[in-house]
Amino acid sequence: MEFSDLRLFVTATRHRTLLEAAGELNLTPSAVSRAIRRLEDALHAPLFDRAGKSLRLNAAGQRLRERALALLALAEQTRAEFEGADFGVRCRIAAPPLLQWRFGAAIAAALSARWRDSSLALRPAWEDDALAALARGEVDFAIVTDEPLRNARAASGFEAIALGALTMQVAAGPTHPLALKARGGSARASSARVLAHDFACPSRSMLGGQPRGTRADGWRDDQLPRRIRYWIDDLQVLLSLVRQGHALAYLPAFALKESGLVQVRVSDCPFTCVEQAHLVWRPVAAAGWQATLVDAMRVPDA
Repeated sequence: MEFSDLRLFVTATRHRTLLEAAGELNLTPSAVSRAIRRLEDALHAPLFDRAGKSLRLNAAGQRLRERALALLALAEQTRAEFEGADFGVRCRIAAPPLLQWRFGAAIAAALSARWRDSSLALRPAWEDDALAALARGEVDFAIVTDEPLRNARAASGFEAIALGALTMQVAAGPTHPLALKARGGSARASSARVLAHDFACPSRSMLGGQPRGTRADGWRDDQLPRRIRYWIDDLQVLLSLVRQGHALAYLPAFALKESGLVQVRVSDCPFTCVEQAHLVWRPVAAAGWQATLVDAMRVPDA
């Protein structure tokens, strides 16, 4: 078996047809087919169930993909050890845009501190899609929160470290009536006063992408029903609306700080929404630099 054929095979497993795989590889479909046939001949086993022009991994193909990912990672790690400082890390991460915003800069800094010529590609993806991309070997890491990680961890050989918490807060623009007497970036108000004002809310989860209506941002409308006037799934548009004082919103604390918003502390609110974010990887298919980055990103006592 040739490493070039293994790389081509791994790429082909990400697609439904030879034509799609050939397009990513800049090869003809016949060239992709020949490489797959070489592997099948070497292993004396078919790797795909073929129906017309479609490709579908069978059990043998799934086993080979796991082995191929591990072999290719080992080859990359070996090359890195011999090339030393000249080795250029190319880090690929899939995550929801909100988690990219929160943790992307810290990961970029950790990469640059250890590998001067490293690069970082952040791929926007909902949490389940990010984990699926990691399982297929399309990315090196995924950033997700507790629930999707818990659902996928056992079956996929994932390991994870905690990156930090996302604590949701009521946000107001500096000119909003509830923010006019703010001190140190925060103001205080009762739930009755807060609920008298309009809110902006996404209709879908900002992390998983599922339609959730009033539950999309984590606020407990079953306990404290809001007057939601604006439904906005684009985070930057939502932030702009809040900044200009048109509405309140329930947002992660870091978003308030980085967007110049005021936290409105609800004096009698019985709940707080907190999500824990994790950096997820697959050690069985990981290159050596990934373990180094994981250690660099560990939160003390997490």
